[in-house]
Amino acid sequence: MKKLRELLRLYQIGKTLFDYGLDELIPARLQVWPARWARKSLFWLKNRHPDLSRGKRIRLALESLGPVFIKFGQMLSTRRDLLPPDIAEELALLQDRVPPFDGALARKQIEASLHNPIEALFDDFDEKPLASASIAQVHTARLKTGQEIVIKVIRPSIEKVIEADVSLMHSMATLIARLVPERSSRLRPVEVVEEYRKTLIDELNLLREAANAIQLRRNFEGSRTLYVPEIYPSYCHENVLVMERIYGIPVSDIEALEANGTNMKLLAERGVEVFFTQVFRDSFFHADMHPGNIFVSYDHPHDPQWIGIDCGIVGTLNRDDKRYLAENFLAFFNRDYRKVAELHVESGWVPADTKVEEFESAIRTVLEPIFEKPLSEISFGHVLLNLFNTARRFNMAVQPQLVLLQKTLLYVEGVGRQLYPQLDLWKTAKPFLEDWMQQQVGYKAVINAVREKAPFWAEKLPELPELVYDSLRQAKLQQRQMQGLYEQFTYHNKGQGQGRFLLAMGATMLLASTLLLGMEKTQWAMSGLVLTLVVWLLGWRRITR
Repeated sequence: MKKLRELLRLYQIGKTLFDYGLDELIPARLQVWPARWARKSLFWLKNRHPDLSRGKRIRLALESLGPVFIKFGQMLSTRRDLLPPDIAEELALLQDRVPPFDGALARKQIEASLHNPIEALFDDFDEKPLASASIAQVHTARLKTGQEIVIKVIRPSIEKVIEADVSLMHSMATLIARLVPERSSRLRPVEVVEEYRKTLIDELNLLREAANAIQLRRNFEGSRTLYVPEIYPSYCHENVLVMERIYGIPVSDIEALEANGTNMKLLAERGVEVFFTQVFRDSFFHADMHPGNIFVSYDHPHDPQWIGIDCGIVGTLNRDDKRYLAENFLAFFNRDYRKVAELHVESGWVPADTKVEEFESAIRTVLEPIFEKPLSEISFGHVLLNLFNTARRFNMAVQPQLVLLQKTLLYVEGVGRQLYPQLDLWKTAKPFLEDWMQQQVGYKAVINAVREKAPFWAEKLPELPELVYDSLRQAKLQQRQMQGLYEQFTYHNKGQGQGRFLLAMGATMLLASTLLLGMEKTQWAMSGLVLTLVVWLLGWRRITR
């Protein structure tokens, strides 16, 4: 039954793509004959919207297919350096202009989740949504204290839609893993789909988003670079989230930002700074930083402040991943391809038997022409893409824990270049990473470690003499125990040697007794056999005791 549902969904996806004529957008040179044959065989599925622009057709198709595909469109919308302007403009509408669901349904869901009528909880609740996204929509209201708030409500029955699409993706990934195991061991499609499923399911739980927002707000408390709205936990539920209403300029509204006198260069650079701070300082980063989730404060435009919302998806990295990433980035900045190759091997991202010299040469061949351009014109996304294509030749395995980081970095660069096309991400990030590395491995790291451990050492200092005495006593006791074990081993080893000697003697006597028996000296032979048994018993006792 499950397979039948997946086949039906696959047909629905194909039908939607054909209904909007998206197959016509594929260049003829890329249309292989099986694809052309399959298209002709589905003659009843025709382009029903030939009058619409290609960008609008793509956007409407993604909207029709649901949240999984809308999320994909949102990610593409930030890469204006990769897409034609007409398509990028249409995909940008997916960020917060997805068709809303009925506000009366939202009211019922809020009341059911919070076990109270709307009027008992809030004032001025507006059934008309303020914004609508792929998974939830937002309504405005006021707390009884007068504080302006927004209420985020999950779309009804959205879980079933997501589960169906992700299940289909999982089946396709499994099929690919079976058909091309040599590539799948490197690309790990099943693991990547599973990681994506977890992030989507986590995004459906608004209690998790509330916790993420509270943590992110704490990390940037008092910061001039990023503001995270206050969450009201007592009004939050798995399906409902209540937070402070903010007023800001959408980061995609370039005209409004310029009209407000915003320092666009500083704003773009602060976006990069915020990202790297979250990743390397906090190990906790907002992983859904598309333009629909980012605003800019109206206040002090000469010293612009980002406002981040929708913290449903966050990423974390362990200490080793952070260290390798920082060193990789710095090696990129310094064009130290040998270091990049060595780090990929040390981290386990490529097999341990990879020839570093060959990997280094391949990286240099691909990246050196790119770095001949001014750094401000280099897309970090393109650099990563070229590096990954090169690393795949050396059996680089996909790292699922880095997928969110890679996606977020592409978001940040896309938004930054949209704000300030001359953004030099390399120049902005390099000083930050160098300072971070010094704090991790330089004299600052030693000072920080001492400062961090000082309270613990101060607490233990009065106990130090007793601890030293106990350690010395334990060491002496262990030395005696080791001496006893050594004597036992020596005695046992000596017994083993004697036992083996007696067994060998018994074997010799057995051979001699057999020869005597062949010479018909039966009495001597029988005596030898008895003596052989006695010697063997003695030898066996020596070995087993």
